[in-house]
Amino acid sequence: MCAAITETSLPFPLAQRGKVRDVYDLDDRYLFVATDRISAFDVVLSPGIPDKGSVLNQISNFWFKRFSDVENHVVETEFDRFPSDVAKHDELRGRSVIVKKCSVIPIECVARGYLVGSGLKEYNETGEVCGIKLEPGLKTASKLSKPIFTPATKEETGHDINISFERMAAQIGEDLASQLRDLTLSLYEQAADYARSRGIIIADTKFEFGLFEGRVIWIDEALTPDSSRFWPADQYVVGKNPPSYDKQFVRDWLETTGWNKQPPAPELPADVIERTREKYIDAFRVLTGGELAV
Repeated sequence: MCAAITETSLPFPLAQRGKVRDVYDLDDRYLFVATDRISAFDVVLSPGIPDKGSVLNQISNFWFKRFSDVENHVVETEFDRFPSDVAKHDELRGRSVIVKKCSVIPIECVARGYLVGSGLKEYNETGEVCGIKLEPGLKTASKLSKPIFTPATKEETGHDINISFERMAAQIGEDLASQLRDLTLSLYEQAADYARSRGIIIADTKFEFGLFEGRVIWIDEALTPDSSRFWPADQYVVGKNPPSYDKQFVRDWLETTGWNKQPPAPELPADVIERTREKYIDAFRVLTGGELAV
């Protein structure tokens, strides 16, 4: 197992360094690099998870290709076809993609098919999720009668904030809001059906979209273990949180440490790193039926 790549230093202008991705400006395009950084409770942890960035990048590419009828930001995924000044950095192989520049729409577009997380908390308090009234008697991990669209604000720091569709429409316009809602639910339902056939439940997921030459395009990451809750279908039981193919294992370990969820976080032990890595790679294998290219 190779060491985790948690930070990149390339001879291009750094446009943004997020919790996971380093974004470089290539003049008319961006270079997205998925690092092996991992965050929990809005804090970046140390060390990273080897191969995590490759999993996120390659799962996203899988979904973008599967739903090629929806315009997305991808320009080039094949590393050997990258510009020569980028391709000489072989450490980017498998974890990078060249994408269009666009105007990011400042809304997280969330689809929920099951009741869990912040949606469950809100439901228990009000019987609603983002202003949507749900039937009584739902429990942890209950399957909803139909998926719901629950947008959220995009926050630079801290948690995104759930908002109603009406507030979203007031912010970006009703026509665009309606288009994003319909596209989000369509993508989620198709992806959830496919994943279910592979033995994975996608409980919820978030999408991001941008405007490119006046058109809505799908951007950022697509249906990854970081942007979605993936549950093994054969371990799903209503009333409790199923195990997941994501960083929940890290969150659970952190909860045992007495950490106050403020930086700095405890250093991840080797066994937690390895088991988390295995979960990410398992998610890739089960979903795609292929092997991770590293």
